[in-house]
Amino acid sequence: MSAERLAALIADRAPVSGHRPWPRYEIDHDTWIAIGQALGEGGGDLLGLWGEKDNVHLALRVAGEAVPCVVTVRVRIADFPSIGRFHAPAIRLERAVRDLYGFAPIGMLDRRPWLDHGAWSMRAPLGSRPPAARRDPGTYDFLPVKGEGLHQIPVGPVHAGIIEPGHFRFTANGEIVARLEQRLGYVHKGIDGLLTDTDLERAGRIMARVSGDSTVAYSFAFSLAVEQALELEAPPRAQVLRGIMAELERTANHLGDFGAICNDASFSLIHAHCGIFRERVLAASERAFGHRLMMDRIVPGGCEDASPGAPRAIQTMLEEIEQPFAEIVRLYEDTPSLQDRTCHTGFVSPDLAAQWAAGGHVGRASGRDFDTRRDFPYPPYDNASFEVPLFSAGDVDARIWVRIREIEQSMAMIKTWIADLPAGPSRAELPPLAGVREGIAMTEAFRGDIMAWVRIVDGRIARAHARDASWFQWPLLEAAIESNIVADFPLCNKSFNCSYSGHDL
Repeated sequence: MSAERLAALIADRAPVSGHRPWPRYEIDHDTWIAIGQALGEGGGDLLGLWGEKDNVHLALRVAGEAVPCVVTVRVRIADFPSIGRFHAPAIRLERAVRDLYGFAPIGMLDRRPWLDHGAWSMRAPLGSRPPAARRDPGTYDFLPVKGEGLHQIPVGPVHAGIIEPGHFRFTANGEIVARLEQRLGYVHKGIDGLLTDTDLERAGRIMARVSGDSTVAYSFAFSLAVEQALELEAPPRAQVLRGIMAELERTANHLGDFGAICNDASFSLIHAHCGIFRERVLAASERAFGHRLMMDRIVPGGCEDASPGAPRAIQTMLEEIEQPFAEIVRLYEDTPSLQDRTCHTGFVSPDLAAQWAAGGHVGRASGRDFDTRRDFPYPPYDNASFEVPLFSAGDVDARIWVRIREIEQSMAMIKTWIADLPAGPSRAELPPLAGVREGIAMTEAFRGDIMAWVRIVDGRIARAHARDASWFQWPLLEAAIESNIVADFPLCNKSFNCSYSGHDL
């Protein structure tokens, strides 16, 4: 009934002109509240929530509907009704909107700053920008802890090794974690501000750097959003090259994660082999596309063409790693001491994965059968044959197996594409850019779904927004570590491998 109610709230409304391909509707505060209630009752998935000068936008998918939509509410005297009071996945997004724009979500459950750590010397840098005294960034009101025998363990924000900053506050009873609370935002870069009133080329370079390990996926999503706004389609060769780059990026990252998870379980042999495999993927990517991470290769209208030797370089790499990777997978499966660390550790229930619309390996390891490539298909996946791996155990082991199966599927797709790479141009000319146009797109990064939204006014990006899969995965890590031992947190954390940078914007 909640899905029917949610669909009825937007049915028969006239969409805003020029927003493609999903419809966008302007609604009043009462309808906004009703949508929040329906989301809270399981009527659909929250896909994103972001602000701009006078409006707040919410992207959602009604359960059972094939096409998502965006709803927009106008801010009244710097406030709008909270969605988070009905639907928990909106809470952190609303806190970010409040920090950036100064809007006060009416009825919001958590009024603590999220991205604003007190170092900006102003409030609402994208809004009214009133001056504010600097605060000690270490001052934060963690939730109170009560109970006999409980103690707290602070970890971070600075961590060992090369890793982005984030703070984790554990409440434990002996070695058992009773609760984890995160504090993020340490790598806030002002992405939303940088994507305001800028040209297309600069906006594309900014999007490519939201989270460097997903640079292909972000460039892909941005380019698709721009192309939707301009009613433009990339040439067939570009479509296939984009898919090859996206699957190379997925393969490299999954290989790195598989090895790193095993390393956190003190099994460094798999880590060493996966490091070699990953390096071969990156080296082949550089030979094929001129950059190890393939940064800035995908652009609106198409992509930079591959080198003449790209098919052979990629084919050779796949031949070198395919069989050794299968042997390493068997080693993982046949090592009881390793299985003892990963099986039944870091459980995320299917209900939580569904409530938070968790994407990628986090969602698919807990039974959420969603993959943007299949469910919101875009070229070249609309004509590709692949399987979406699905597991129900919801533990570290299941998240490893999602990665393993995705690596296998990615290598198969790459083989198919490079065997029949279309000829012709790899870029299309952009049409004249007069007037106001809006576009939205989602792509499947190695972590899960990425969303990009753009508004183009007379050829310039007036406003754009990116949403990383990590927004809906970080909170589930707090649930995953409960009742596990403190020493298993690195294992759980790496099995998620959420992006700090992609989240902190």
